[in-house]
This record gives sequence, C-alpha cells and structure tokens, in this order.
Amino acid sequence: MNEVVLQGKKNGMAVLLGFILLEALSIFGIVMAAIRLDQRTTPGAVALLVVSIIVTSCAPILTGGLKVLKPQEALVLTLFGKYVGTLKEEGFYFVNPFCTSVNPAARTRLNQSGDVDGGSSVQKILISGTNTSVELPSKKISLKIMTLNNNRQKINDCLGNPVEIGIAVMWRVKDTAKAVFNVDNYKEYLSLQCDSALRDIVRIYPYDVAPNVDTTGDGVADEGSLRGSSEVVAARIRDKIQAKVEQAGLEIIDARITYLAYAPEIAAVMLQRQQASAIIDARKMIVDGAVGMVEMALERLSEKETVVLDEERKAAMVSNLLVVLCGNHDAQPIVNTGTLY
Repeated sequence: MNEVVLQGKKNGMAVLLGFILLEALSIFGIVMAAIRLDQRTTPGAVALLVVSIIVTSCAPILTGGLKVLKPQEALVLTLFGKYVGTLKEEGFYFVNPFCTSVNPAARTRLNQSGDVDGGSSVQKILISGTNTSVELPSKKISLKIMTLNNNRQKINDCLGNPVEIGIAVMWRVKDTAKAVFNVDNYKEYLSLQCDSALRDIVRIYPYDVAPNVDTTGDGVADEGSLRGSSEVVAARIRDKIQAKVEQAGLEIIDARITYLAYAPEIAAVMLQRQQASAIIDARKMIVDGAVGMVEMALERLSEKETVVLDEERKAAMVSNLLVVLCGNHDAQPIVNTGTLY
C-alpha cells in the first residue's frame, strides 16, 4: 500500500468560524421560535424550533473533523475501514468527521527517544470531580528522527566466543501507510529486526583480529574484527536493518555500536590471553633489537680490528650481550682479569 498525502484540507479555521456562526444562528432560532410559540403568532415556529435544535445537536459532531498537526507529525485517516490518506504538513485541517485516525504503535513504549517520557504521543485528560487523570495515546505519527537503544545482547562471534554488544539506531517513518498497514506494530517490528540483524552481522566477525577468518565473503582472509572495524560493522548492520524494514516504510539513518565487551564468564580469561600476547610481542621486539645490536657490535669490532676474537670468544660475547640486553633487571658487571683458557 502506497502513501496518499491529502492536499487542500487546511481550511480548519474557516470551518471553525462557520461552526460558531451556525451554532449562534441555531441558538437564536431556538429563542425566536420559543417566543413566537409563546405568543402563538407564527405557524412556522415549530419547524424553526425543530431545525434549530437539530443544527445545535449536530454541530458538535462536525467539529470532530477538525485536526491540528504540529511540525513533523502525520495523521493516517480511514473512513469505515478504507484508507483515505495521510495529513503530513503542519496546520489546522478539516476532514470528514467520520474519519478515524490509526496508529497501532501509539501505546508501545520502547527504550527510545519519544517513548521514555511519553513525548507528544500521550494526552492527559483530567476526570471531572476527581484528582485523577487518564493518559490517552495520541494517534499522531511522529516523523522526527528517533533513536532506538536496544538492550545489550549476548552473541557468539565467528570463533564461538560470547560477546555482549549493544547498538543505537537512528530511524524515522518514511511511508506512513506502509508503517501502519503493512506490519502489526512498526516500533516492535523495528526492535525485532534490529536484534536479528545484529546477530547476523556479529556472527561474521571475531572480537579481535584472528588468522584465517574471512569477514567480507570474498574467500580471502582479512583483518576485520568487531573491535578494530567498528565503522564497517556498524555500516553493515545499518544496511541489514534497512533491507528488513523497507516493507514497513521505515528509513534507517544510522547505526552505531554503543557497547562491546566479552561476556563476563570469559572476560578474565580473555584478558589474560591479551596480556600474554602483549608480553610475547614485547619480548619478540626486544630479542630482535638485541640481535641487531650484537650483530652491529661484532661488525664494528671486525671492521676496525679493535680486537681479534676467535669463535669461542665471540660466542661468549654474544651470550653476555644478549643477557644484558634482554634481561629484566640491570646487569651486574664482573671484571675478569684472567683469560678464558
């Protein structure tokens, strides 16, 4: 079903003034008819009284067709179950008073902007004679950009490690007819599709860079990961959600990862693994540097012929230098006054 925007309905003020004038004339007619009936002077007084009473009684019914819309609001109208059209621009409208507005998500409250404090989607009516009020959901549909912050989910990455991840999705209603009639509740539908798309994308990536993992689907291993490729992951999540909610008339503006961590049951183990990997990388760098320094020292000594070392002395020198350069503590020098032999 495609959206039909109603045009030329911004005559609410003129119709309201007409209602007020008609109501005043009908009241005046009732008064004049009562006077004439009391004086028994005019035979048409009964007809005037009946017409005036009918007009006075029907005028409030016609005022039900007056609609006021604020900026970035829409109203989907149906007449006896048939879709009539949508009011989308701000203004004072008059439509068929028998038209009813439809918004199946009016009572839905999610963890998103516009629903936390009720926004403009709730009307409070004070019950006369009491101190209580009743909240009635408005049938207006917000066209503003809203943010859906879904609950954190525990999902296994491509390596089977459980991770906790949360996303924030910026969205808005693009086609009101599809949002109202194609799905049962477009807010709940969006929340469910966000969870589904998040699981589909997270299962493709590892938490950290891992060898022999293809995250792009081209058959070639790459360095994609949830922690290091957050922008790419968020873009794929946005595209996935958009493909799922297109039939609901929703537009996904952006999606961002708001929380990412290992699940509590493996967080401590993964931290030790990261620490061990960091220590190994640091040791490897230290050893590579130490070997390079030893090679440079031997080359300099041989070039300038400062000392002549045989293979055994070179081995001893290399051993001592590596111990000094790779050790965790400061070296304690020992003065040797003798020889190796």
